[in-house]
Amino acid sequence: MLSFPFGEPIRPVCQGDRGPKPVFVLGVYASAVHARWVDDDGSVIVSALAVASEPEIFWRGDGTADIVAGIAVPPGAGRLEPASKTLNGPSGQTLDDAFLRPLLGQHGAIRDQAWLCDLLPESRCNPKQRAALDREYVPRMQRFGLPEFDFPPVPAVLADEARIRAIEQEILAASPAVVITLGDQPLRWFTSHYGSHKTLAAYGETERLYGMLHEVVIGGHRTKLLPLVHPRQAGRLGSHSPKWSALHAYWMQNRAASLMESIPA
Repeated sequence: MLSFPFGEPIRPVCQGDRGPKPVFVLGVYASAVHARWVDDDGSVIVSALAVASEPEIFWRGDGTADIVAGIAVPPGAGRLEPASKTLNGPSGQTLDDAFLRPLLGQHGAIRDQAWLCDLLPESRCNPKQRAALDREYVPRMQRFGLPEFDFPPVPAVLADEARIRAIEQEILAASPAVVITLGDQPLRWFTSHYGSHKTLAAYGETERLYGMLHEVVIGGHRTKLLPLVHPRQAGRLGSHSPKWSALHAYWMQNRAASLMESIPA
């Protein structure tokens, strides 16, 4: 079984409510709950380690302290505390504030109106996490009895044929009026199999062209494709492109609210 450092299993994080939804959102891969690892003397060993699967897809960070407190740390190996709030749930918060609320703000509870999905439903280890684990966790494993972990990196192929078919089945179950892709990867690895462009830039990099609806048929279901930026760009989370952030801000203010009304019932 795949597992995080400190032993928590890596679980698939998927949509809970499986009923029809007007909007289907496709992201890249599940994030994780992040903790600060502190030595017994109070010094920080690692400022942020992924230690548990998100409790729900596109989690907004609620309950972080309780989740982290429930993870056992062997005596002498220090303790875990919640990492910075900017590292727990920022994508989920940005999804609500910069995507769903502008689009669905007048259509009831926004999360109730959206089916959420990722190309990879499990968390993956990025290079910075791997370097921190090799530097700090691995040398302490034998000394303190820290559990082994199996935290795989982001694979070269983000959706194989089986995963493409599985996502297609989720879309058919959701029967959405709009399919939102977040950044380039969902276009490249999923919707391009149904005729879309493989990059967001191919749809246009101007205020006039960004955030427009496009026809697509997925598994026989005719719907609208809405290619948008990754939440990192929309929320200006860490490294981001000012150009794409500005284009999305324009979309939020000037186009999003009218899009759902433009789709025939």
